[in-house]
Amino acid sequence: MVTGAGKGIGFSLTKKFLEDPSCTVFAISRNVKQLTALSARFANLVPVEYDLMDCLSDPAGLENEIEKRTGRLDAIINNAGLLVKKPFSGLLAEDARKMFDINVIVPGILIKTFLSFLKKSPHPHIINIGSMGGVQGSAKFPGLHYYSASKGALAILTECLAEELKPDKISVNCLALGSVQTEMLKEAFPGYQAPLTADEIAPFIVEFALNGHRFFNGKIIPVSCSVP
Repeated sequence: MVTGAGKGIGFSLTKKFLEDPSCTVFAISRNVKQLTALSARFANLVPVEYDLMDCLSDPAGLENEIEKRTGRLDAIINNAGLLVKKPFSGLLAEDARKMFDINVIVPGILIKTFLSFLKKSPHPHIINIGSMGGVQGSAKFPGLHYYSASKGALAILTECLAEELKPDKISVNCLALGSVQTEMLKEAFPGYQAPLTADEIAPFIVEFALNGHRFFNGKIIPVSCSVP
């Protein structure tokens, strides 16, 4: 299951997973236009139109949609994110709340909602897509204060859940990505060209989702070609 699958990294992940016909991809997005077009070519793609903010009030809605097709998930990739770039003095409390809701609270709700699905997998793996901005000691940028703070919270949530879910043999890791050329980055930093595209980073994340549980659990892994 991939969240934020309608564009950017999520869409690239979906396309990469679909290269394996034995892999069924549940692609979650508010806008499924691109996904619906893709599903005409791939029988193993299940686009699910869903607003993740609805998880805050009714997570069973998404659970019911997935349960129509399967009762098991091998991996959940919490990729959906929200970035509001504003000077600290101009940021509204509502902006901060929305970022923490989407970047921290919703991933936790999704994990809790689909625990029974994960437990049916031989090697369940949860991957939270974090940010280098949420890693202590990394370079920080003006206007990304609460975004970076929310990604830092997601990283710590990852460590805590890895410990708590050990008895169920569910691995939980966080990939702290550096800059990737996506619509979200372009909107936040017009004119900036990231060193990697979404299609270039997707194979790494897919391979990690499928096999990273063998080597890592409870880890926050920087995935960036920049220093620091």
